[in-house]
Amino acid sequence: MMKNADEILQRMNQNQKINYDRILQKLIQSWQDLEERPKILMHACCAPCSTYSLEYLCDYADLTIYYYNNNIHPRNEWERRRIVLRNFVNDFNEKTGHDVKMVETEYQPNTYLKEVTDLHDEPEGGLRCNVCYNLRLTSAALYAQENNYDYFGTSLTISPHKNAQTINQIGIEIQHLYNTKWLPSDFKKNNGFQRSTEMCEEYNIYRQSYCGCLFAARQMDQLDLRQISKDADRFVELNGESQSNFDLVEFNFQHEDL
Repeated sequence: MMKNADEILQRMNQNQKINYDRILQKLIQSWQDLEERPKILMHACCAPCSTYSLEYLCDYADLTIYYYNNNIHPRNEWERRRIVLRNFVNDFNEKTGHDVKMVETEYQPNTYLKEVTDLHDEPEGGLRCNVCYNLRLTSAALYAQENNYDYFGTSLTISPHKNAQTINQIGIEIQHLYNTKWLPSDFKKNNGFQRSTEMCEEYNIYRQSYCGCLFAARQMDQLDLRQISKDADRFVELNGESQSNFDLVEFNFQHEDL
């Protein structure tokens, strides 16, 4: 039977900072010892974050990318990142001979906004981000349970701007509610982030300039959301998936529906 991360964590010194990359290495070793190849559902917010995590894990497991990111604003930027991620997965499979799958969910931003409206003044990396992680990882855990995946995880830990300790703690808490196991990670370790930037160049991948949410974008003085929206419109149109003219929506955070 494949190991749960809890089994490894229980044998570690809880007073020290946990090395989640080391835990992942121990899990991989246990799969190899059992000659098992687990099915992993990997939540991904974008192609850049997915690069190294796919390259690293595909030698040991069968991966499916799970695109569930209702936090991304505006909609055409969400669409652009979805298309870029899908194209990367296809190119990666063609280049490497792997067979990574991808699940694409619908865009439902109110699902996110209802949970974080009262947290719009939180700084980036604060409580609002924790709520966002929880929403996305819970969705991944539910899908993993319903579709018999051995593990669910996320490529978010590749980013030096994301707190891998927090993300892993949330993932571990969520796994206790579902019949699936959390895949611990800290993909920026072992030059993972550097490798991700190299792969972005190799695959000619678009690298966005903000995490995706409206709140974080508003805190970046030099970020022009209207220009980002126009650029995303052009990209979606050129890639043959234009649905409508996605306007740059200004949400009213006092609205009772939110």
